[in-house]
Amino acid sequence: MKNTGSYPRVHIDRTVVPAVGQAGGLLLVETVRATGLDRVLSTELAGWRKPFAVHDPGKIICDLALTLALGGDCLADIAHLRDEPGIYGRVASDPTVSRLVSRLATDADHAVAAIGRARQAARRTAWGLAGDASPGGRATVADPLIIDLDATLVTAHSDLSSTTLVPREFEDFLEFGEGH
Repeated sequence: MKNTGSYPRVHIDRTVVPAVGQAGGLLLVETVRATGLDRVLSTELAGWRKPFAVHDPGKIICDLALTLALGGDCLADIAHLRDEPGIYGRVASDPTVSRLVSRLATDADHAVAAIGRARQAARRTAWGLAGDASPGGRATVADPLIIDLDATLVTAHSDLSSTTLVPREFEDFLEFGEGH
């Protein structure tokens, strides 16, 4: 079977194995494939692809989204996908990812709009695949679709005093030292 998407087809091995290490990632990859998000992103971001580039900008952005969804919190965490080529295919190197992000940032408004159009197309495809089971199909102005998302707030904490750039545990020492 010919692969038309950005990710390889995964073949299931029915051997008894006591663990499923990449089940979440595999589910996300299949969702990307089913909705066509990878292909639409490739089309929308084609203008940012350099001539003779090996890696497609749409695939790189998909890989970054997968990295975030799987718990990554920085560009370098894309390495986790690179470690599983059977699931995620060829994944760009950290410098390649960084260069693309920098290129997209130079034209951020257009890049964000292109990514938004791709997401919208993938969302339309997903709702279309859901057919009558699509909750969006039953939504009206009087009875809108409400999606209640739970989130974890992440805050940054510093042990630095709010008035100085000195760690709190050293404040007493500095106050003692200033008078002597």
